Amino acid sequence: MENKETKKQKKNSSKKRMKFIIGGLAAVVIVGIVIFLMGGGTESTDNAQIDANIIPIRSSISGYVQKVHFEDNQEVKKGQLLVTIDDTEYRAKLAQAEAALENAKANLKAAQNNASASNQNAVASLFSAESSQQSINSAKARLNKSQADYKRIKNMFDAKASTQAEMDNATAELEVAQAQYESAQKLLKVSQSQSAGVKSQALGQQSMISLAEALVRQREAELNLAKTQLDYATIEAPCDGIVSKRSVEVGQYVSTGQSVCSTVDNTNLWISANFKETQLEHMRVGQPVEIRIDAYPHLKLAGKLNSFVGATGAKFSLLPPDNATGNFVKIVQRVPVKITINHLTKEESKLLFPGLSANVSVKVK
Repeated sequence: MENKETKKQKKNSSKKRMKFIIGGLAAVVIVGIVIFLMGGGTESTDNAQIDANIIPIRSSISGYVQKVHFEDNQEVKKGQLLVTIDDTEYRAKLAQAEAALENAKANLKAAQNNASASNQNAVASLFSAESSQQSINSAKARLNKSQADYKRIKNMFDAKASTQAEMDNATAELEVAQAQYESAQKLLKVSQSQSAGVKSQALGQQSMISLAEALVRQREAELNLAKTQLDYATIEAPCDGIVSKRSVEVGQYVSTGQSVCSTVDNTNLWISANFKETQLEHMRVGQPVEIRIDAYPHLKLAGKLNSFVGATGAKFSLLPPDNATGNFVKIVQRVPVKITINHLTKEESKLLFPGLSANVSVKVK
């Protein structure tokens, strides 16, 4: 009887032990499933921070600061006036450039008028040369007639058919015609020489026009430079954001390229995260990201994996490691990743600053 009760107790104990084991295994499986669903499909890192464009604002000209229109850490809008530099010198340079341009334009006009007059003289000299050619033709015809008359009268004189007076008149006429023909030839050469000189002068005047036009373009460039330098006397905000690191005061002399402040573009924030190389296998561009900011634990942000930097962080360091040395210790590398933030409101952007630490989780599955 006792043996039966003992066996029964052992059997019940075995059943209880089996139920306990099955329950424990079920709990482990459930916990594993929950862990997989909640975190098994993500890659996370706390090596992340907020980033933004920080634009250094520099003076493009030299001069004394006339007025500073902002306070340190002030919110500004794009195009808002920040610094005014004394522009007296640059206004004088602008007036000088305008006067030089007007003078160059006047010289160009004079060169064009001279070229026009030279062209007209060249045309007149051409007409004169043509007239001289016609005079030669006329003198040639008269010479031919005088020669023919002389031969006829000479023959008649030899045959006693003409008088000595007729012979003398024919001889004189021939000499006059010969002289006129030679004179007309000389006049043609003079006219042609004058025409060539006038044409050369006209070409020279055309060259003067090209030189005057080049001078006008130079003066226009100098005027544009003077206007640009005058515009640089007022320094404006390049974007919406916060101006910080003010380094100018009224009356201070600033040089070209000197920094006056920096502008933080807080309208375009993103996350720069550094993941271990062992986490990259399933990470892809476009995957959703959960973002938590250490400064504001209650603030939950969503983002998207935007891009991978082209090299590990070590390659961008001032002294990158050389793994070809004799002693080598393998170190897990970090790869910078850019994460954009979705739907960041104006109030949220005012809370966030570049450099704040963040925790990010990329959903890879």
